[in-house]
Amino acid sequence: MSDNNPDSFLEAEYREEDALEGRLRPQRLKEFQGQRALKENLSVFISAAKERQESLDHVFLSGPPGLGKTTLAGILANEMGAEFKVTSAPALEKPKDLAGILTTLGEGNVFFIDEVHRLKPALEEMLYIAMEDFEIDWIVGQGPAARTIRIPLPPFTLIGATTKAGQVTGPLFSRFGITVRMDFYTEADLKAIIARSASILSVSIGEDAVAAIAQCSRGTPRVANRLLRRMRDFAQILGNGSIDAGIVSEGLRRLEIDHFGLEKHDREILRTIIEQYDGGPVGAETLAISVGEAVESLEDFYEPFLIQRGFLQRTPRGRTATPLAYRHLGIDPNTGRSKKVEDQRFLF
Repeated sequence: MSDNNPDSFLEAEYREEDALEGRLRPQRLKEFQGQRALKENLSVFISAAKERQESLDHVFLSGPPGLGKTTLAGILANEMGAEFKVTSAPALEKPKDLAGILTTLGEGNVFFIDEVHRLKPALEEMLYIAMEDFEIDWIVGQGPAARTIRIPLPPFTLIGATTKAGQVTGPLFSRFGITVRMDFYTEADLKAIIARSASILSVSIGEDAVAAIAQCSRGTPRVANRLLRRMRDFAQILGNGSIDAGIVSEGLRRLEIDHFGLEKHDREILRTIIEQYDGGPVGAETLAISVGEAVESLEDFYEPFLIQRGFLQRTPRGRTATPLAYRHLGIDPNTGRSKKVEDQRFLF
């Protein structure tokens, strides 16, 4: 990786992106489904900035994975008519990496940093001045002859995205003028997303099939689009190319996804808490080891949905399975044994 090529640090995690997924991303705010209050506020901020002929204020995006933070960042750039540059915090190792990108920004450009909570302290300090004063300090020379020069930058918009807002330092967070928290989507919003994606993919899908996919999409557009593409595969090979309720039911059965959207690993997490730890509480690290998962994946991907759907509780002592988890798995809460009832996992 050449030190003289700042663009080598850009789009490190996005060059390999599935072109199909890129086609499904909305390009304008009016095409972005759901998050109504968020969109209304952003529309005001964008219109005001354009009327003043200024750059949009710096934007902080937070929320669980797959809700569209990167997509929304691209939309903001499109709405402002600005060039969009993308990188992620882990790709920036040294101050010169960040300085190389900042000094190539044009006026009004949108600079997106994913996983902004993973920025190193030295890079954060450089960003403080860049975000506030549109300048960066750079040390020239070494030893006694070293001196600091301040390099001016054109006004730009920094968009930082994270799934762990609590790990972003206070000084960095306070420099974002617009803060946006993205929440899980409603089934109605997911239906609209699935219908739009099916139209783009030129696949026929029934309303009942749309509803079935939306119901088990974990409140997440990324999951909804992934399931839609898999159902398209099943419809092509097992059916006549059209996605109906029967295709969705068979596809979800084969993928071991139930009507709540729980996958096999979700159920294993709940079953482990119930059967090995008497329903909890159990610590995150112990649970992660028991299910063979990284703590970060457990906390960032699995737990938010299980908690939001009422299957899991976080307590000061650890994770605890709820009565809903027992009922869903068909386990008697008094004995901890599976009930002799019809398997509920694949009732759609």
